Amino acid sequence: MEFKQIEVTRTGPEDMIAVVSFSRPEKMNALTKVMEAELRLAFDQLDRDERVRVIVLTGKGRAFCAGMDIDELEVLPPGDIRAAEWMRPYDMNRRADYQARYTYMPAVRKPVISAVNGAAAGLGMVFALYSDICFASESAVFSTAFSKRGLIAEHGIAWILPRVVGPGHAADLLYSARKLTAPEALAMGMLNRVFPAETLLEETLKYAAELATTVSPRSLRVMKRQLWEAPCQTLSEAVMLANEEMFHSIESEDFSEGVRHFIEKRPARFTGK
Repeated sequence: MEFKQIEVTRTGPEDMIAVVSFSRPEKMNALTKVMEAELRLAFDQLDRDERVRVIVLTGKGRAFCAGMDIDELEVLPPGDIRAAEWMRPYDMNRRADYQARYTYMPAVRKPVISAVNGAAAGLGMVFALYSDICFASESAVFSTAFSKRGLIAEHGIAWILPRVVGPGHAADLLYSARKLTAPEALAMGMLNRVFPAETLLEETLKYAAELATTVSPRSLRVMKRQLWEAPCQTLSEAVMLANEEMFHSIESEDFSEGVRHFIEKRPARFTGK
């Protein structure tokens, strides 16, 4: 379908990589209700599209996402955050925790890689944190922003940020809302890799292509579920889930193909089944 404030393109081998771009470059990709709804719809569609194996999220122009559009934030009614459509899970087979307003990317079955090409503030930083993997350009800058707007730690960032950078760094970034450079974010563990601005998307797509073509989509789907459920589990529960999934993986087509392509010394032809 046609989108107004985001762009969705396909690329890579057999178009197995979907690139979702915030597309309001003149406004530093600040989030509006239109963009918010389009983004949720796009991720839902790509999650259901069996041709897509990896999703890359990035921004058009010089910013990734500069947070909520100030014109909309200024008139935002307090009750908006409690709207019924944001409070219910869409899929009862996945954790409701990961189906809220901005926490849905962990429930997407495919790997989500953020390619942070510029400013990522407020909700922009939230999106980056809920990605599975996060790359950034050397010029990218992050800020929680909330305390400087008289707001609080929104949308579960008080849960996810300490798990990514540790409680001390999380308190610093939330309390001060200071600007965080890409090299500092990398040192904190918030980023996986940092690239020159001119090669960021190219390098991200190269990595995405490796995931799309050389490893089992089924394995990625199950491992993603394991990684995001583990923080909500005991060790015993995590082991029980792993044992159950190991049983099913040995019965899968991708396991058979994984053994065959290794023995036959040829590229894998995984189906995700």
